[in-house]
Amino acid sequence: MSAQQPPNEDGARPASPSTMNNLLPATPQFLRLLAGLALAAAGVCAMAPARADASLEPLTNILSVPGSAGLGVVTHFERSPYVEAGNRYDILPLYLYEGERFFLHANRGGAKLLNGDAQRVDLFVEQRLEGFPADRLPASLAGMATRDSGIDLGLSWRWRQPWGTLQAELLHDVGGFSKGSEARLGYTYDWRSGPWSLRPSLSVALRDARLNNYYYGVRDSEATAGRAAYAPGAGVNTSLGLFGSYDLSQRWRLLAGVSATVLDRKVKDSPIVQKRVLPGVYVGAAYDFGGHQREWAQDGSPTYFKLLYGKSTDDGCHLIKILTAQCLSTATVNPTSISAIQVGKPFLQNVNGWPLDFVGYAGLTSHNERGLQANGVQLDLFMKAFYSGFPWSDRVKTRLGMGVGVSLAQRAPYIEASSQAASGKPASRLLNYLDPTIDVSLGDLLGSRVLKDTFIGVGVSHRSGIFGSSRVLGNVNGGSNYLYTYVESAL
Repeated sequence: MSAQQPPNEDGARPASPSTMNNLLPATPQFLRLLAGLALAAAGVCAMAPARADASLEPLTNILSVPGSAGLGVVTHFERSPYVEAGNRYDILPLYLYEGERFFLHANRGGAKLLNGDAQRVDLFVEQRLEGFPADRLPASLAGMATRDSGIDLGLSWRWRQPWGTLQAELLHDVGGFSKGSEARLGYTYDWRSGPWSLRPSLSVALRDARLNNYYYGVRDSEATAGRAAYAPGAGVNTSLGLFGSYDLSQRWRLLAGVSATVLDRKVKDSPIVQKRVLPGVYVGAAYDFGGHQREWAQDGSPTYFKLLYGKSTDDGCHLIKILTAQCLSTATVNPTSISAIQVGKPFLQNVNGWPLDFVGYAGLTSHNERGLQANGVQLDLFMKAFYSGFPWSDRVKTRLGMGVGVSLAQRAPYIEASSQAASGKPASRLLNYLDPTIDVSLGDLLGSRVLKDTFIGVGVSHRSGIFGSSRVLGNVNGGSNYLYTYVESAL
């Protein structure tokens, strides 16, 4: 086991020298813009209810190395606080970015007002991971108005020292749900030895009456013979956790954690609350783009511009059928279309000497709903892998691509809203985003060196709720697919 090292500027123990030599330095302007868009997106979204336990910050902060970006997924097993709600699991997609001025940590995004060696001050927007079950409402909550997940505006102060990190946060619901406020005080300690990282954490949350009454109270109009009206009022919740990661390779990290939240005694006395102690278990993995050379900072690093146009598919024409060529037709009943522009910058090129590149994209999509509902726009932020190692690529360069990220719509597209309405469930504006494509070099086809880095191809714009198993994405069982053609050029 290696000797303990002092914390870096984000409070985490440094990795080995070989890893640190490859960490991404300062963030380029394009990624600052991308993260700023992510912050704006978080500020206007309203997502579906999720957990009632501790914050994800102690887990996501383990991956937050300056200048890095990452994608991953965590499966969370929990005990619900509500009577007869039982236990459940949840899939939490991790979209991670740590820039000089902006950051994105799964359900939190914001700007760094102060980012010194010892102190950091953030202004952030966070989805509150709290609320009634979205998929299977227990009988104990029947007849009650839904308690939705809130959107909090917060201010955070962090003080890093060799003996640990102290953190204080103030949050207020700006989404118009609970209209409540909360103050959090926390302590974490970071330990690293070789590929192992551990982070124990302790926090207390001082919650006002509006917040507790919204999530754990029973209104007079909701009272029944077996459920009395109740208002728990202000109180204090306490959370204890142990989170860790293991560097499986330079890029891949395994994640795990356990936590327990102790609800205030007045909350426990609510007729809709069954347990005071809420345990949780986290298991997942993440791909860290932070351990690489800054490809975008190299001389001649290209910027990709992509224009596309696509049409919606029928409801039964899902992504697997499209990728296996079982369904390649567009909708004939209530057809809708999209047009979009996407801008990308390389993150990695020729990974490990393979014909494999990674490009980060930000895209803006316009929906033409053909009078079925009001038109809208959509923001897509995603990382995309391109493979070009085909036997014929030396003659006609061919790229097979797959993008993964997050999509925020101004309003749920018509094909999503109508499908969810048919199943009696609400749609979600924020969903997971996939972008599979295949293209060829137009210059190679025409014998023009000038157009060598211009590609024409086809793809699928896919929004998904991950089969209804992710409350962060609104428990949407379904999504939308648009078959599109495009032209992309590297300038």
